[in-house]
Amino acid sequence: MRTKWMQRTFLLVGLAALASLAAYAQTDVAASLYGAFTGTSTGNGIAQSPSNSAGGLLEVRHISRPWIGYEGTYAFNRANQVYSPTFYPPCPSGNPNCLPPAAVSANAHEVTGDWVASVKVSKFRPFALAGGGILFNQPVSGQASTSASTKPVFVYGAGVDWRLLPHIGLRFQYRGNLYKSPDLTTLYTSTGTFTHTAEPMIGGFFRF
Repeated sequence: MRTKWMQRTFLLVGLAALASLAAYAQTDVAASLYGAFTGTSTGNGIAQSPSNSAGGLLEVRHISRPWIGYEGTYAFNRANQVYSPTFYPPCPSGNPNCLPPAAVSANAHEVTGDWVASVKVSKFRPFALAGGGILFNQPVSGQASTSASTKPVFVYGAGVDWRLLPHIGLRFQYRGNLYKSPDLTTLYTSTGTFTHTAEPMIGGFFRF
């Protein structure tokens, strides 16, 4: 008799835990616009100056518990680069590297998988994230002396979701990307240094 009572108790506790988990679990899709801001890097006798640009981010996010969540993302932005010898001008006479700066028009595609920690506070859900992925830098076609570049990227960030309607809300976040400078021209090497891109963004989400 006691065994049956214990079995029923464990069953009820298990069902309650599953119900609580199901009530907390959520999946959403989101789209955001952002600005990509990257500073100049210097190395290997080269100064590399990426242009600042606007971009877009798509996210699919699943949260199962306050500290257990994950997401997959795709981002796109223009990623034009200018490569300049650090000694130009003036350029030493007879130096084989005496070439003018090389400007490359390019697009950046980024795919990542991130861990997400969050907590719900009324209509708000602040969150933090960290993850990694691949950054593809592709020169625009029709340019001479260019090549594509593929680099691993580390991603971190934080933000907050603001629920406006039962399934719709706004997402404000900041994402930082850390990666090796892309080598997009055959005229010069890249700086070979790590580069940081800051991406403040705003978007909307639909929660299932």
